[in-house]
Amino acid sequence: VQLQASGGGLVQAGGSLRLSCAALGRTFSSYVMAWFRQAPGKEREFVSAIHWSGGVTYYSDSVKGRFTISRDNAKNTVYLQMNSLKPEDTAVYYCAADMVYTRLPAAYDIWGQGTLVTVSS
Repeated sequence: VQLQASGGGLVQAGGSLRLSCAALGRTFSSYVMAWFRQAPGKEREFVSAIHWSGGVTYYSDSVKGRFTISRDNAKNTVYLQMNSLKPEDTAVYYCAADMVYTRLPAAYDIWGQGTLVTVSS
């Protein structure tokens, strides 16, 4: 059971990136998939989540209207499309999975490795 995040990089403010999180080893058909981020010196914070089967989505206020979470069940992959990026979006982004939706990082048992997103001004 493994989550593999990818897609981070360096982008100018106003630009876009798409992050991917592939679930390897099992099908997360009953799981909530979430994205968190952690900026230097700050705590890990909730970004977005999606119910795998129902497609219900959640966003933090700071990214609502700019980020879109989606999933491709056939590929066992969740995406985070990030548009209109701001320097304050700079962070390491992590994907996570759990049976129940929550915005608390400590509640998630399965984590992928982080992928760094850097937004230059």
